[in-house]
Amino acid sequence: MTNIIIETQNLLQKKADLKVRLKLMAYDGFPEVKELSGKKYLYVRKRIGSRLTSTYVDVYSVDLFDLLLRNAKESKEIRKEIRHIDSELASLGYQRSELSPRVVMNLDFARSNLKEFIYDQAVLEGIATSFPQTEEIIDNGKVVGLTASDVQKILNLKHAWEFILDSDVLQFNSNYEVLCHIAQLVNEGFFTDGGRIRSIPVSIGGSTYKPALPIESAVKEQINLILNSNDNVLDQAINLCLYTMKTQVFKDGNKRSAIIFANHFLISHGHGIIVVPEEKTNEFKRLLIAYYEGSKESEIMEFFKSVCWRQF
Repeated sequence: MTNIIIETQNLLQKKADLKVRLKLMAYDGFPEVKELSGKKYLYVRKRIGSRLTSTYVDVYSVDLFDLLLRNAKESKEIRKEIRHIDSELASLGYQRSELSPRVVMNLDFARSNLKEFIYDQAVLEGIATSFPQTEEIIDNGKVVGLTASDVQKILNLKHAWEFILDSDVLQFNSNYEVLCHIAQLVNEGFFTDGGRIRSIPVSIGGSTYKPALPIESAVKEQINLILNSNDNVLDQAINLCLYTMKTQVFKDGNKRSAIIFANHFLISHGHGIIVVPEEKTNEFKRLLIAYYEGSKESEIMEFFKSVCWRQF
């Protein structure tokens, strides 16, 4: 039974990743060329239900046409793979359950404010971005004025958030495997093993705190202790977040991973969102350093509750 549960979770995780890849594609549909007054223009054609739509892309060029063809081919392969996964899930006896009305509301709340949450997280990471720039990256995958590295970090945040906002993924337990997968998405393009537990020493800028090398069994045990505690949902989420940050489970991206992991837990319980507001970044960093160094845990807990918790 345990092997079936693990296999089901792995398949659902893979399916969620594929669905995110579809969402991240700039163009979805098969390319078509239309000619008007002697000039050629590119459109993408897509069937939505029984209706065939045609969306304008740009003036025709060979490179753009080839890009649209590659996108169309990749989309087709992804959808084929998703259908194959659905067949495997059915063979394992998986039946998708409905989310509770409260969780659905929380999901809608998160999706409608997603750009703001990603912007706040980008600022926390020291990315010199404005909200319009962040919005442009999320919508179009590029922007003038930011480094390729900063653009990739913002796209990775989008990818990780889209992953936890998948209705199937929200039915997972917020366990160590989910945390590692979030870290892998956050670190995509920077580390090949970005979701693997840290095996090298790290230091914390501006702090004397030196986190010990994490041990996988101990990390799993501590996450389970938090999840099985008698604390309320919000306290559990904050403790998951703070533990991941202080332990520095991964080589990089621990704050980003920790916040998204905590939100997976919160949203799956219909209990809101936690995110550090852009204007409170400096105060949060000060409290976090103090927490790392062994003091003011109650202050940073209160900060999360009074400043970072977004209800709906």
